[in-house]
Amino acid sequence: MAAGKTPGRLGSGLAKGLAVTLRTMTKRSVTEQYPDVQPDLAPRTRGVIGLFEENCTVCMLCARECPDWCIYIDSHKETVPPAAPGGRERSRNVLDRFAIDFSLCMYCGICVEVCPFDALFWSPEFEYAETDIHELTHERDKLREWMWTVPEPPALDPAAEDPKEIAAARKAADKLAAQERAEAEAVQERERERERERERAEAEQAARAVEAAQAEQEAKEARAAEEEQATTDAPQADQATPPIAPPDHHHRPPEQKEEGEA
Repeated sequence: MAAGKTPGRLGSGLAKGLAVTLRTMTKRSVTEQYPDVQPDLAPRTRGVIGLFEENCTVCMLCARECPDWCIYIDSHKETVPPAAPGGRERSRNVLDRFAIDFSLCMYCGICVEVCPFDALFWSPEFEYAETDIHELTHERDKLREWMWTVPEPPALDPAAEDPKEIAAARKAADKLAAQERAEAEAVQERERERERERERAEAEQAARAVEAAQAEQEAKEARAAEEEQATTDAPQADQATPPIAPPDHHHRPPEQKEEGEA
């Protein structure tokens, strides 16, 4: 007998196993009624690979990384005219053929993982059996049809960190929004400064107008005071100064007559 074990515990494992067997025996068996009822597949079921052709850049990375060499890609180069006058022409790869031989594919998913542009996706579609093995090589038209059966990605964990692409895009968006807010605030500050300058100019103009009105009023009052003073002084001068008789040219003083007679 092994050390540390008591005789009472020897049959505990057997009892647990028999309990599982009894529970299973008492349950009612459930049969999937396929194909009348479609099976409830897991969200990440690897059924078939769908191609989103618009994202494919013919980088050949999926074909090079495939361990079974079951991906066939053909392409050609086209010259793209310059986007702006005076620019340089560019060349790009144009996809001619994208096929996957599912008779060789082992559904490892390496092609889906290494695609840098999200052109390949897993679809839960599995009803593509053929009687001829050569018909399991599906071209891009069929792969594109399966693309529409790709389920939406599951929701992210709220507590998870954002992917670096989303974080970089959010950072750039926040920076752009901050710049736009700063520019808007600068424009508003300039508007407020112009408004303050306009108010100061109007206040200075009003002050000058008030000063001019006060100066004009003071000048009028001074002129009125001078006129009143002149009017008051005129009768007093007439009373103090005796009237002067006009000179008589025919009358000579007596002394001059006596000197002439002598």
